[in-house]
Amino acid sequence: MSYIAFDKNQLINLSFSLQREVLRTNRKGSYSGTTVVNCNIRKYHGLLVSFQPRIDHQHHVLMSTLDVTIVQQEKEFNLGIHKYEGDVFEPGGHKYIREFVADPVPKLTYRVGGAILTVESVFAENEDRLLLKYTLVDAHSDTKLKFKPLLAFRNVHFLSRANDYADKSFDKIKNGCKFRMYENYDPLYLQFSKRNTYSHNPTWYYDIEYSKEQTRGYEYKEDLYNPGVFEVDIAPGESIYFSAGLGDIGSRKMEPIFEKEIKNRIPRDSFIHCLENSATQFFVVHNDTTDLIAGYHWFNVHGRDTFVALPGLTLPNKKYDLFLHVIDSMIQKMEGIFFPSSLLDKEFRYHSVDTQLWLFWSLQQFVKFSGKHKMVWEKYGSLMANILNEYRNGTRFNIHMLENGLLYAGSDNDSLTWMNTRIDGKPVIDRNGLAVEVNALWYNAIRFYITLAEKMKQTDGVDGWKEIAEKIGTSFAGTFWNYEKQYLADVVRGDHKDFTVRPNQLFVTSLPFSPVNDEIKYLVLQKVQQELLTPRGIRTLSPKNPNYQGKYKGNIVQRDTAYHQGSAFPWLMGHFAEGYLNIHGKSGFTFLKRLLAGFEEHLKEAGIGTISELFYGDPPHKGKGSVSHAWNVAELLRINYLLNEFEQNINRNK
Repeated sequence: MSYIAFDKNQLINLSFSLQREVLRTNRKGSYSGTTVVNCNIRKYHGLLVSFQPRIDHQHHVLMSTLDVTIVQQEKEFNLGIHKYEGDVFEPGGHKYIREFVADPVPKLTYRVGGAILTVESVFAENEDRLLLKYTLVDAHSDTKLKFKPLLAFRNVHFLSRANDYADKSFDKIKNGCKFRMYENYDPLYLQFSKRNTYSHNPTWYYDIEYSKEQTRGYEYKEDLYNPGVFEVDIAPGESIYFSAGLGDIGSRKMEPIFEKEIKNRIPRDSFIHCLENSATQFFVVHNDTTDLIAGYHWFNVHGRDTFVALPGLTLPNKKYDLFLHVIDSMIQKMEGIFFPSSLLDKEFRYHSVDTQLWLFWSLQQFVKFSGKHKMVWEKYGSLMANILNEYRNGTRFNIHMLENGLLYAGSDNDSLTWMNTRIDGKPVIDRNGLAVEVNALWYNAIRFYITLAEKMKQTDGVDGWKEIAEKIGTSFAGTFWNYEKQYLADVVRGDHKDFTVRPNQLFVTSLPFSPVNDEIKYLVLQKVQQELLTPRGIRTLSPKNPNYQGKYKGNIVQRDTAYHQGSAFPWLMGHFAEGYLNIHGKSGFTFLKRLLAGFEEHLKEAGIGTISELFYGDPPHKGKGSVSHAWNVAELLRINYLLNEFEQNINRNK
C-alpha cells in the first residue's frame, strides 16, 4: 500500500479532497499544481505553469486543466470537475474516483460502469513538459477517450476573461496540435502517443471559481478557453500517453521519458523520503545560475530564505556542489554588500539587515558538513570581510555599529528583519534599532570570520574584530536581558526595551557562537517552550499578548496582521531543536523526536508530501499560506540530521 493514499469515501467528500493539493516542479522553475481530484481551487493552479521570460519574471498558467471523458456505447462520462457559483461542481467527475496514491507518482483510479481507468502524472525534470499516462485497466465494451484542454495563457497573479484578442488558430503537428493564445508566449504543444482525431471548436468556459482566492479576498472568477476536442480509442490493458509541453516530442519518446522520470524520483514512501523529495523541488537552473525558490506557488527568489534553507536542503545528502552553485548565483545578484531580499516584477529589492549575516551561518554549516575551511576562506573570505567592515563603518538603511559593538539598523518606516510585513506602506511590527536576532547573527558572523582567519593564519585585522566580539559578549546580555522577566528583549531602541515575547531570542541558543551563557540559553528555551512552542512550529507572538492573532485567515490586511503576530513557523523549530540539544542533551532527545514526528500527519493534510508556509498559532494548528515552503522543509530535514548525529554519538560512546 502506498505511504500516502486516499480512498473513495475521502475523495468524493470535497470538503476533504479540495484541501489536499498535488505539486510537481522541475529544474526550469515550472510546475504543475492542482488538488488530488483535479479541481483547481487557486488562480495559481494549472497543469502546465511556466516562466515566460519574454513577458516577465513570473509564472504563467498555460494549460489550466484537462477534462477527460470516457465514451462507451455512446454514453459519455466526464471525469472533469470545476467549481461554479453557488457551490456547484460540474461535471462532477470526482464521483467516479476510487483511489488516489502518491507513490511512485500521483495516480488516480476511476471506475465508470465496467471501465477502470488509471491516470498517472510526471513532470519532466529538465524540460517544460507534463506527461500523463492513461491506462484502461478493464472495460466491458469498446472505449474511447475525449480530451478537452482548458487554456489560460496568463500571469499566475491575474485571471483570464473571454476576449476577442485571443488567437484561436492552431497548427497540426505529429499526433497533436500547437496553440498560442497571445503574442510573446511560448507555443503550447499538446500531443499523444498514438493517432487521434482533433475537432476544432473554440469555446469559452465562463465564471469558473477558485474558492481559495475568494476566501483570501481576491478576484476569483475566470473564463477558460477550450480550442477543441481530441479523441482516441483505447483498448483494455492499453496505455496512452498525453504530453503538454513547450516543445515538440516524438510519440515513441513519451513512454521511455515517463519511465525514466519515475526512476529518477526519490520515492515518497516515508516521512523523511517525502521531505527529501520535496527538497529537490525548490531548485531552479537558468543558464549558469542555480536559484532556490522560497515556496510554491507565488514565491520567487528571496535571499534570506535561500541562506536559511540551503543547508538543510543540500548538506545532509552531501550535495556540496549544489550548495556552492546557489551561493555563487546569489553573489551574482548582489548590489554592493547587499543580497536581494526579494524579486518583484523584473527587479530585485535590497532591503534587509539580516540576510547578509545569514550567509555566514550558511557557510558555517557548509564547513561543518564538508570540512572545507580553506576553500570557503579563499572563495568567500574577502566577501565576508567586506560585509563586516561596511556594517561596522555604517551603510544604507542606517545600519551601523554602536560603541558597545552592537549592530543598529533601520529608521522611519523600514522593515529590515524577517518580521517585515507591511500594511499601507508601514511595518506591522516596528523592529528598528537593536534587534535581538540580528545582533546574535552579527556576533556569530564575527566569530566565524575570526575562526576561519586564524585557521588559515590570515590574522591581519583580526585583533580589531576580536575586540569587537569581546565588547558584544559583554554588552549583549546587559542590553537585552532582564533578570526579573528571565528572557531577552526583542528590540532595544535608546532607552526603550521591547519585551514582547517573540521567538527571535531563540537564535542565541542555536548559533555556533553565542553572546550569552548557558544559563540564559536555558531560560530562553524555557520561555519559548512555555509560550511559543506548538506541534506545528514556533509562534511569532505569545498568546498572552493582547495583539496575538491565533488564526491566519481573512483578507490581505487581516492575514498580514496575523502573519507575525501569532502564526507558527516550522523553520524556527530547527533552531529550537538545535538549542534544546545544546542545553538538554540526552534528556531532550526523545522530546525532539516526538516533535519532529508530529509533522508526519501534515504530509497528508495540505500539500501532499510537503510542508506548508505557516500554521495557526491556535489549535488545531491548521496549515496555511503556500503549500510548500523551502525553509520549513529544510529545517525539518536538518532536525532529522541533528537527531541522527546525536544518536550516533551516543552509540559510539557506549
